[in-house]
Amino acid sequence: MNRLQATRVVVAHAGEGAIIASLGYPAYDLFAAGDRPRNFYTWGSMGLASSLGLGLALARPDVRVFVLDGDGSLLMNLGSLATVGLLRPANLVLVVMDNEQYATTGGQQTPTALGANLDAVARAMRIDCTSTVRTEQDLAAALQPQQGPVVVVAKVGESAPTMKPPNDCVFLKQRFMRALTGE
Repeated sequence: MNRLQATRVVVAHAGEGAIIASLGYPAYDLFAAGDRPRNFYTWGSMGLASSLGLGLALARPDVRVFVLDGDGSLLMNLGSLATVGLLRPANLVLVVMDNEQYATTGGQQTPTALGANLDAVARAMRIDCTSTVRTEQDLAAALQPQQGPVVVVAKVGESAPTMKPPNDCVFLKQRFMRALTGE
């Protein structure tokens, strides 16, 4: 499965949940898979999607929060997994698109290409519900509603970005906030 296919599976399972995408290709793929007001695209914030998702999950326990992150981005902020494991928000689902490279910056290998195991790292941080998936069917099964937090490492191939979300950060923030508050 490639990254865009995996993103489409997440969107199909998100329902009315919120989806936060890491900068670069995860944001581009989320926009291509189906833009909607409950999508939040980050810009210039490598490593922070998991922290944003954690904050939203804690603030809104009534909303299932999905985070689309990349392996390189998550590796920039592994401390977020420790905080997720400490606070254990039941409504947080972190999907790590692990293509074993920093695709947005030129395709340099990440440590996962050399054997680093983000699934094992999440378990070591007291996140009990973790999995590594390689197919759309396995990803769909891992996204079924369950008590979280959930970390799914999706081993994906590259897919060329087909479109980008608007970079009007104020508009995107306000649209996202209105979608979550109903105002």
